[in-house]
Amino acid sequence: MEKSSKKIIPKGVRLWNRAKNLIPGGTQLLSKRAEMFLPDGWPSYYKKAKGVEVWDLSGRKFIDMSYMSLGAATLGYSDPDVNKAVSKVLNNGVVSTLNTPFDVELAELLCKLHPWAGQVKFARTGGEAMTVAVRIARAYTDRDKIVFCGYHGWHDWYLAANLAHKKNLDGHLLPGLFPRGVPRALKGTAFTFHYNKFSELERIAARHKKTIAAVVIEPMRHHEPEDDFLKKVRNLVSKIGAVLIFDEITIGFRKNIGGVHLLYKVNPDIAVFAKGISNGHPMAAIIGKKRVMDAAETSFISSTYWTEAVGPAAVIATIKKMQRLNVPAHLKKIGEKISEGWKIRAANYGLKINILGPEPLITFSFDYGSKNQILKTIFTQEMLKRGFLAGPSVYVSYAHKDSHVKKYLKAIDEVFAIVKKSVDSKNPKKFLKGPVARSGFKRLT
Repeated sequence: MEKSSKKIIPKGVRLWNRAKNLIPGGTQLLSKRAEMFLPDGWPSYYKKAKGVEVWDLSGRKFIDMSYMSLGAATLGYSDPDVNKAVSKVLNNGVVSTLNTPFDVELAELLCKLHPWAGQVKFARTGGEAMTVAVRIARAYTDRDKIVFCGYHGWHDWYLAANLAHKKNLDGHLLPGLFPRGVPRALKGTAFTFHYNKFSELERIAARHKKTIAAVVIEPMRHHEPEDDFLKKVRNLVSKIGAVLIFDEITIGFRKNIGGVHLLYKVNPDIAVFAKGISNGHPMAAIIGKKRVMDAAETSFISSTYWTEAVGPAAVIATIKKMQRLNVPAHLKKIGEKISEGWKIRAANYGLKINILGPEPLITFSFDYGSKNQILKTIFTQEMLKRGFLAGPSVYVSYAHKDSHVKKYLKAIDEVFAIVKKSVDSKNPKKFLKGPVARSGFKRLT
């Protein structure tokens, strides 16, 4: 009997195609769209995740050597210690007319880790927490304008930077992030500068210093501050009477226990944390100097689900485990091994790549100009065949062990050889089984 040649489409791919008709964009997060990884081939959905292993809807098991849910699982998926703390909360009640005492315990813990801070507010996502921080800064200074460097979420205050004088130029400052739906009346309220380009901030401050409410910056992303960059920013912001906000949503608690700004000995007026502090449970914290945070009471900042108990309990359990096991040291060690593995194998095949740190957020990019996105897609396609969820970035977790790295680098060796072969072929697209992945938005860090 002749075998059928009909292609079997994995369950996740089929569900993704259904989802795009039901959910705008298919998912709630831009960075989880299948088209960002491997169009027509990305598994898209999971039925179980434990440690660094993920099972898709078809029962296939993958090792996650990519974003670990965009950095939300610093300890690893379904961590037993965090699960234990959360389970206790679930059994005792997640919400009540009364408040959870975990709020006070967590506020005290965060202020102990950051002695410069005097008060704390909580939210449940990074983007909304940044909006809370900006609202507080505007209330405190009685000013409107925000100057920022980096990616800080989807809210109006941020996307206002992409409103140009002419509508056809909308989106030019932050390509890939479109401001449709953001009131044009906000044009001229947000300005951008590049990380380590202090002169750009100086020029903006010279023109708008009496109307700037806050300067918002990721104190570190993939580059170390140069030439006392953070100290210069700190001094300038103080001089013009604005509020300095550090967005530590991604970098916080990865290089050290607490904000990375502690390593540079530069304190902001407000710092914001989210993602990895609660190991996958929705939670965010806005910490700040008391005189600045007091301004929150002069505005209206309030939400029912900011009072549930799971988030704070998860953060407390996560931080205590990070302290007990010195998690940042492990993240650094694993990131170094991955980086060195990339470097050696790329050199072996004469493959041109660029590697950026820090180790807990290690990343590489291909260096072939207009072919880069094609090569990135080939890389993801071939790593998936070998049982890895993979792209050019690895958000290292405590659950990543030496054994995972060994298997990963064995696959890298095979896949880098294929990528180099595609480069030498002059037509790398022929190595793809489907379309080229879409590129993401441009950052300023």
